[in-house]
Amino acid sequence: MASVLIAGCGYVGEALAALLVADGHQVFCARRGARAAPPGAPALVVDRAAGPLDAVPRGLDLAVFAAAPGGRTPENYENVYVRALSRVLALGPGRLVLASSTSVYAQDDGSWVDEGSPAAPAHFTGAAVVRGEKLLRPGDAAVRLGGIYGPGRESFLAAVRAGTFAVAARSAYTNRIHRDDAAGVLRHVAALRAPLPVYNAVDCAPAPRAEVAQWIARRLGVVLPRAETPEALAKRVRNDRLLASGYRFLFPTYREGYEALIGAK
Repeated sequence: MASVLIAGCGYVGEALAALLVADGHQVFCARRGARAAPPGAPALVVDRAAGPLDAVPRGLDLAVFAAAPGGRTPENYENVYVRALSRVLALGPGRLVLASSTSVYAQDDGSWVDEGSPAAPAHFTGAAVVRGEKLLRPGDAAVRLGGIYGPGRESFLAAVRAGTFAVAARSAYTNRIHRDDAAGVLRHVAALRAPLPVYNAVDCAPAPRAEVAQWIARRLGVVLPRAETPEALAKRVRNDRLLASGYRFLFPTYREGYEALIGAK
């Protein structure tokens, strides 16, 4: 049994906590609000950016940093990915796994990227994430998550279902991961004996947004309008390193993931 802190026990963190409790680990969930944590994982209410972390146990085997900024401002991103992350690292956990982001890749021409591609984002959001990754120690790992969807995060599905999503003739590539796989990848990387410093966590089918929307629309019998303005192509993110490490997806592509959400209605 390992002692684990999940710093930022929100949408993905709660799912991860449930997995780790089921695995038999001692799990603590640090969060800003007093919302109840998953059964078996005590909730510790902390101020992420300032003050001592008196409520957090010392001598932890593992910390998973999965906090999200409270708003899309430079200060909020700096508070989370630099200040709060530094405070968790100062606790001295045996290993830390950072829930990072594919936003660190600035490529926008539809090209493929992997963990060896330059991480030089132009936007402050990705830049703060990169600064956080640079704080990690040898033996820690950054898991660069794509766009997370799943139960309770269905705005894209809702727009297609309502017939309000407009399909562009040239559509941006999207890289996504189901909430359950995001939690599963974090658990998997944390359990690796000698993890590599970075893993991309996206499913096996990066696809144009229009392709995904049209697939859902056909499944629902909905006709979507056309958009006049083409989109920037963005990038396609490879997950080969994650697959080579032994992870197997619950939802390998958007088809399985959205089928599960459609079927749950």
